[in-house]
Amino acid sequence: MPLSIVWLIAVIVFVLVEASTMGLTSVWFACGALIAMIAALLGANLWWQLSLFVAGSALLLASTRKWTGSLRLGKVKTNADRIVGQQGVVILEIDNQAAQGQVRINGQVWTARSQDPAPIPAGAQVEVVQISGVKAIVKPLEQ
Repeated sequence: MPLSIVWLIAVIVFVLVEASTMGLTSVWFACGALIAMIAALLGANLWWQLSLFVAGSALLLASTRKWTGSLRLGKVKTNADRIVGQQGVVILEIDNQAAQGQVRINGQVWTARSQDPAPIPAGAQVEVVQISGVKAIVKPLEQ
């Protein structure tokens, strides 16, 4: 089997891995394999092909990683993630021992628990510090 076919298979495998992960993990290797395939078609020996594959992959990785590292592929904030850091109003007293409490945040009502064991009275201003399951964990704002 000609080495150009081997490199073509490598390109296809790397592209399929990239398509399945969507994490920019193997696109540089697919490009490196493409460079090596072109070298094979031009008659370069195996060592040149391997050298071009490694060098091409490394060069592309080093030159584009800073731009692609800032991309947040596959990470989309959900509704729950969006309320972390938001402020709201307690509409039903938050009492962790009684397992009760509700807050209104951006017009939505959330079941809430206090970050501290102390109850938070209705009408108090709070900030969401995290989400635990379907509950907003809140802390009272300083008055």
